[in-house]
Amino acid sequence: MATRAPAFRILVATDGSPQAHAAIATVVKFPWPLHTRVQAVVARQGRGAGGITVRVPRTLARQWPDAEVVVVDKTPVDGILSQAQRFRADVIVVGWRGHGAARRLLMGSVSRGVVRGAKCAVLVVRGRPARVRKLIVGFDGSAGAQRALTLVGQLVAPPDGHVTLINAVQLLAPSSRGPVVGGIRATITGEVKRINTARVLEAEKALNRAAEELNRRGWQTRTVVNTGEPLREVMAAAAATHPQVLVVGARGSNGLSKLLLGSVAEGVLNRLHVPVLVAR
Repeated sequence: MATRAPAFRILVATDGSPQAHAAIATVVKFPWPLHTRVQAVVARQGRGAGGITVRVPRTLARQWPDAEVVVVDKTPVDGILSQAQRFRADVIVVGWRGHGAARRLLMGSVSRGVVRGAKCAVLVVRGRPARVRKLIVGFDGSAGAQRALTLVGQLVAPPDGHVTLINAVQLLAPSSRGPVVGGIRATITGEVKRINTARVLEAEKALNRAAEELNRRGWQTRTVVNTGEPLREVMAAAAATHPQVLVVGARGSNGLSKLLLGSVAEGVLNRLHVPVLVAR
């Protein structure tokens, strides 16, 4: 007798704000795996929060009749993270409140705190999305990128679902201070060129393997290998293709707390105006 696959669990944070409404709207429109369970969490500390009863948002209840709202008497970040562990969430969905350069630098924002502290994937929502059918996945072959690929592979691909897989290869450059005696500089230049060519070919192979995996799961795919700074190239690809969601992998498995602000994951969270799914 075949066993049913375990439910995929979504925890969406809500506080009644426009950003929370956008997060809930995204949950409804997102192509989650089959057998998905959804729970909403309200995290508010004090004021008798433990005795508050909150209705399930109508949009969630229509799609998931068994959805419930849990009120946690903790600060927003701690409450969301603790309930995610209790619910065994696969993805946390939060709205983004950052506006402008000054707000982007606030490390204490709820969405950034959740992204940095979560042990599961986090979908950070900006605005109300259209139907989710077009994604970009930053894929560099790393463990984090592989987790992003696996997560996308679990989604139910819509008939017109399309994924662009992009890898930005950073090339070596010969030093201008190298030796000039005899053919040594020419040898160094040739070796750098060989290494760069091998890097691009390896990136193309990795993207093709990833595309084949997603093709088997019903997605149409396109691969892009560019040379340059990864964040800039990912942002350029997003501007050119207008995706509904950008998917990136977190570096390491213990959260983003040690990532530099210049990383792709933090960079797209700061700058991109579409939902970002950070996989881990």
